Amino acid sequence: MNVLLVDDDFYVIAALQKRIDWESLHIDTVYTANNVAQAREIIEKHSIQILISDIEMPQGSGLELLAWIREGNYSIQTILLTNYADFNYAQKAIELQSFEYFLKPIEFDKLMLIIHKAVTQAKEQQRNEKAIQGGYFWQKNQAKILEHFWRKLVSGSTSFPIKLADITLAIEEQNLSYQMSDTLQPLIFNLFPYNGSMGKEEKDLFDFALLNVLYELLRSPCFTIESILEYKDYNWIALLKWNQTPDTPLLEELCSSFIQKAIPYLKCDVCCNIGLSDKLTHVGNVLKQSLRMDEEITRCRNQTFLVEAYLYQNKTGYTPPDLAYLEELLNQNQFTTFLEEVTKSLRVMLNNRTLETSVLSLFRLDIVQLVYSFLNLKGIRSHKLYSGKTNDKLSLHSLNSIEDMEEYLKYLVTTAMKYREFAAQTKSVAEEIKQYIHSHYGDDLSRNDLAEIVYLNPDYLARIFKRETGVSLGSYVIQVRIAAAKHLLESTNMSVYTVANKVGYNNYSYFSKLFKQEVGLPPNDYKKEQQYNPAYLKEGLCHRRCTHTSEQQNPQCHNHDFGGSLVKLETLHICHPADF
Repeated sequence: MNVLLVDDDFYVIAALQKRIDWESLHIDTVYTANNVAQAREIIEKHSIQILISDIEMPQGSGLELLAWIREGNYSIQTILLTNYADFNYAQKAIELQSFEYFLKPIEFDKLMLIIHKAVTQAKEQQRNEKAIQGGYFWQKNQAKILEHFWRKLVSGSTSFPIKLADITLAIEEQNLSYQMSDTLQPLIFNLFPYNGSMGKEEKDLFDFALLNVLYELLRSPCFTIESILEYKDYNWIALLKWNQTPDTPLLEELCSSFIQKAIPYLKCDVCCNIGLSDKLTHVGNVLKQSLRMDEEITRCRNQTFLVEAYLYQNKTGYTPPDLAYLEELLNQNQFTTFLEEVTKSLRVMLNNRTLETSVLSLFRLDIVQLVYSFLNLKGIRSHKLYSGKTNDKLSLHSLNSIEDMEEYLKYLVTTAMKYREFAAQTKSVAEEIKQYIHSHYGDDLSRNDLAEIVYLNPDYLARIFKRETGVSLGSYVIQVRIAAAKHLLESTNMSVYTVANKVGYNNYSYFSKLFKQEVGLPPNDYKKEQQYNPAYLKEGLCHRRCTHTSEQQNPQCHNHDFGGSLVKLETLHICHPADF
C-alpha cells in the first residue's frame, strides 16, 4: 500500500515523512509532490491508496486535486490539511467525499490514527473490489450479519427471556456457523475517558482506536472473538467462543493487560467484568446475569471483577456509617476529617464486597442529607447552593464508580466548607448584597430574590444585613433607588414616569410617595427646581432643548451667560430664547 504527500511547504513534507511511523501502518512507499501537477503525474504512474494533501497551494488547490481524482474514478482515501477552519472548504471537501478534513498545526498522534483508519478503509475497499470480481460479495456483509445477531441477543437479554427456538431460527436463516454446544463467554468493559482526551472530544476516533486495541490484545488460540459491541455509551461487550475449557486466569491476565494499555494509549480508566461461560443453548441467561451484575455492582476503576464471584457472595443490607459522629464533625467545622471518614466508610464497604449500586445510592442519600441539614441550620439554602450544571453532572455520574462517588462527595463537602466560611463573614455578605442592589436597582429586589443571590435564608439575610449596615434591607433598596432617580432627574431628559420605571417602580403613585418621603419634594417639583437652578446649569445642563455647548456662539442664547460666567456644557439639547 502506497501513500502520496502533497504540500508546497518542504518542512511539512519532511515532518510527515519523519514523524509518522509508516512501517507500522503497513505503508510500502511514501511518494511526495510539491504541487498539484506533480501529484497528478505520480497518481497516473503509480498505485496510490492514501493521499494527504494541503488545500492552499500556489499552483492549484488540494480540492482541485481531489475533484480530478473523483472524475478519474481513482480509489484513493484522501486526507485534506488546511490552516483555516473555513466552512466553504469543509463543505466542498464533504461534497468531494474526502476521507478526513484536518486542521493544522498537525497533531501527529491524532493524524496517525486518522491514517490508520484510512488504511483500514482502503483495505476494506480492496477486499470488496476483489469480492465483486470473484462473485463473493456476500462476504462483505458477514461481519455485519454477525454483529446484528449478537446485538439482538444482548439487547433482548435485558428485556425479555430469549427462546432457544429463536436462536436456532436466527442461526439457520443467517447461515451462521454455530453449534448449540459451542461455549460462549462475554467480557464487559466500562470506560472512563479523561477530561480533554480524545474519548471526550472525538468519540469516533476513540472507538476506532479502542477496537484496534481490543482485537490486538484478545488474541488467543484458545478462543475466537465473535463480536465486540457498544451496548451503551462507553460500555462495551466482547463475545468469545472457546475452543477448549474456559480459562478464567487467562481472561484475568488479558484484562489486566488491557487496563495497563488503556491508561497511556486511550487516556482512560477501565473496569473489566468477566461474565459467565456456558453453552449457546443458555446464552440468554449468560448475557442476562452478566449485564445485571454490571448494573448492580459498584465499579472500581482499573480492576477486574468476576460475575461468578458476585453471584455467589453473601449479600448484606445497607448499614449506614456513624451518622451522629459525622454530624458532630460538621457542627465543629471539621470538614477535612468529615470527608476522610466518609471516604473510609466507602472503602470499607468496597473491601467487604457489599457495595452494590443500591447500597451506594442509600449511602449518598445519607451524606447529602447530613450536609444539607448542616447548611440549613446555618441559614444557607442548600438546595439553591447546589443547583447548577456542576452539581447535576457529578451527582448523575456518582453511581458509575467508587472514584466518581468520591469526586462528588469531595465537591459536596468542599462547596459546603467554602460557603460556610463566606456566610460566617457577615460583613462580606452585606457588601455583596449592597453591590448587587447598586448594580440591579431597576430589577425586582424582594427579600427572597436577594437571599437567592447569596444562597441564604431570607430571614437570616435580613438580620445580618441590618446588623452590619444599621439599615433594614427594604430601606436600603429604597434609598439606592431614590438616589438613582435623583441622578436621572438631574442629568437626563427622561420623564418622571420613565425614571420611575428605570429604578424599579411600575406604580408611579407609590414611587412619588417614596420620593417625597426621602427628598421632601414630589419628583416633578424636584425636576423643575433642578432645571432652573443656576448651580445646576453650571454643573453641565443648559436645558432639555439646547443643541450646542456654551462655547459655541449663539446670540439667541446670549452665550449662556449666567451670572457673568461662560458655562461649559457637556450634553447637547435644543435651545430657544424663551428658555432663559
